Amino acid sequence: MYFLGIDVGTSSVKIILMDMNGTSIFTTSRQYPLHYPHVGWAEQDPEDWWRGVKDGIREILEKSKVPAEAIKAVGLSGQMHGLVALDKNDRVLMPAILWCDQRTQEECDYLNNTIGVSLLAKYTGNKALAGFTAPKILWVKNHKKHIFEKIAHILLPKDFIRFKLTGEYATDVSDASGTLLFDVENRKWSQKMLEIVGISESVLPECYESYEVTGKISQWAADETGLIAGTPVVGGGGDQACGAVGTGTVESGIISVALGTSGVVFACQDSYSVDEESRLHSFCHANGKWHVMGVMLSAASCLKWWVENVTTYGEKNGYDLLLEEAEKSSPGSNGIIFLPYLMGERTPYNDPDARGSFIGLNITHKRGDMTRAILEGVAFGLRDSLEIIREMQIPIKSARVSGGGATSTLWRRILASVFNLRVDVVNSTEGPAFGAAILAAVGAGAFRDVNEASRSIIKTMDSVFPDDAEVNVYNDIYKIYHGLYKNLNKSFANISKLFQR
Repeated sequence: MYFLGIDVGTSSVKIILMDMNGTSIFTTSRQYPLHYPHVGWAEQDPEDWWRGVKDGIREILEKSKVPAEAIKAVGLSGQMHGLVALDKNDRVLMPAILWCDQRTQEECDYLNNTIGVSLLAKYTGNKALAGFTAPKILWVKNHKKHIFEKIAHILLPKDFIRFKLTGEYATDVSDASGTLLFDVENRKWSQKMLEIVGISESVLPECYESYEVTGKISQWAADETGLIAGTPVVGGGGDQACGAVGTGTVESGIISVALGTSGVVFACQDSYSVDEESRLHSFCHANGKWHVMGVMLSAASCLKWWVENVTTYGEKNGYDLLLEEAEKSSPGSNGIIFLPYLMGERTPYNDPDARGSFIGLNITHKRGDMTRAILEGVAFGLRDSLEIIREMQIPIKSARVSGGGATSTLWRRILASVFNLRVDVVNSTEGPAFGAAILAAVGAGAFRDVNEASRSIIKTMDSVFPDDAEVNVYNDIYKIYHGLYKNLNKSFANISKLFQR
């Protein structure tokens, strides 16, 4: 038995073929363009996603030599929050508006200030953010009335692929949670929010649990992809929920930390709860439970930015060089603190004007000190989310770190001491596509539930423990770090206004 996991990412689609033991047999990806028609806008053509998916599936079938008949189910993951609008003839009405699009600030202000953050939290577990789907629908209603009036179906990115594969309009509870149209506590569409936005439930996809079968491969999709008609397609999940499944973050006590371009701290909950100040997202999890999640907009991208700007051709690999230099610095970076707000910040401030900064520089500092300060600053930024999770009295015993930044042993050591937690790396490195494949296996009956699948497939490969002396140093520095934003946010806003972001 084999299972297919498909992740519709922002820059590419990734497809993985997994066997019963959780071994990745074959992986492929297809890139597609991201369009910025105006400052702050971000769009994609949904048909680009579909072309990438069908080409990737055909490559897997051809090169893996696994017969299509042996693939027992397909799971879907994808970038969250994006708006895909179809007309009554199932034609795409406009480019998909993506999670990173910032055009909806007026609509967010209306929802947060007129409807009110407390009511939004009551209805959906979250406040309005520019990335969410509901503000995008309002924007289309306010600015593209002729398109709004033609909308017959609203889908999320991965669910457009589901429609192409099965002909069904369906989604899952984890992805639906990020629309601001979903009653997260009761795992159903919020009638109150539908009234506020001005749409009927008939335009929204039917909602399933992530491991439930939502449809089967149609004959048309079979002809396009090479899969067998009738192959089940399960609900799948948003990229963060699927990524958590792929690291085994499916039970209380374990958090996952995604150290990729952005940073995510993710904690599973057995019961529903929300942060009273709406600093964290409260969403349905892919295993029938719930999760809270904090997001920092720049994580490993901070190191990437630094490498690209301070290393030169002729030097050895920039990452290796700078990390070696950072290793020679000391905990606390000899007095430098880095604020990692290179693209603004979401958790806990939700401030697009926040700016990156080095604080504490003096003439004795070296490049290695500044590099280490970046690693520590990102860790402090992730700790902001962790502290809110602790405030919510969600139990935390260990962290599982993934993403490009997780390959650095130094960064993992810093995280362990900044968090004062054991930090683990697991055998899964395939991300959300792997989690989607696990959900497919559960939907096909290979495992009793998501937690059983996780215990069977996910194994710890390496653990780093906090150093007591470093924990004390980092606790003192974190107190300073945490106060810096409050002291600088007005200056950030003035800089943003002066230079128009």
